[in-house]
Amino acid sequence: MQFQQLVYFVAVAETRHFTRAAERVHIAQPSLSQQIRALEKELGAELFSRARGNIALTDAGEALLPLARRILADADTARREVQELAQLRRGRVRLGATPSLCTGLLPGVLRAFHDRHPGIELLIEESGSHDLVRELARGALDLALVVLPLPPASPALTTVELLREDLVVVTAPTAPTPRDPVRIADLADEPLVMFRHGYDLRELTVAACRAEGFEPRFTVEGGEMDAVLGFVRAGLGAAVVPAMAARGAGRDLRVTPLAAPGLRRTIALAHRSDVAPPRAAREVQRLLLESRV
Repeated sequence: MQFQQLVYFVAVAETRHFTRAAERVHIAQPSLSQQIRALEKELGAELFSRARGNIALTDAGEALLPLARRILADADTARREVQELAQLRRGRVRLGATPSLCTGLLPGVLRAFHDRHPGIELLIEESGSHDLVRELARGALDLALVVLPLPPASPALTTVELLREDLVVVTAPTAPTPRDPVRIADLADEPLVMFRHGYDLRELTVAACRAEGFEPRFTVEGGEMDAVLGFVRAGLGAAVVPAMAARGAGRDLRVTPLAAPGLRRTIALAHRSDVAPPRAAREVQRLLLESRV
């Protein structure tokens, strides 16, 4: 049984006329009649009685008609569902990003995407870059904003550089005024508020301190971005954070640049190399890349 045969069958059943049915489905009448006969042969029963040109459904035809209509309706629904997804009317994007990017870069980009495609659901995973790489690898994310270079033994990911961002030192306004600009060596005597293990900023800061010959001293450690900034506001210590996060933190923090050569991080868009992102995710990717300009 072929799908198109059901289309022809329903057309004949509704018009009760082979010629008019052929006109409706845009096929020559002999071809339509041939397809109906093939369908009847396949089913082993006549579907129409054709006495003296009067077309009527047989019992077999009556039984088939509601089933055929349901099949055609389901096919039409499937077609519309796929078309809506292809045209970005429905669907979802699973996007991962570090907390600083969730508060700094993403809001404007996601607002632009939502304005254009309000039917697409946006699912955001906020975490450190190492965790996001793992989530990409297991297929839990379509796209992620990660810090380069990728961790050793990372899965096969395709990355596109998005931005490079300076790191700065934030302190509470009530804390002693730091040297401007701050040298990494100055942090040897500065109590630090530190991110949790596995956080890229933690590893970058600790590595920079060790390169200057000292181990950093932590007063509080283990937080995410909002927690770290809150602990700094409370006067528990200084923190090294991305400039974007510092700008979005408000005026209740003192922001001081790092002395040259400073510290920078490179943010890239990543997805699995073996799986192309869905179209909606590719649209988010396009908007993010445009945001670089």
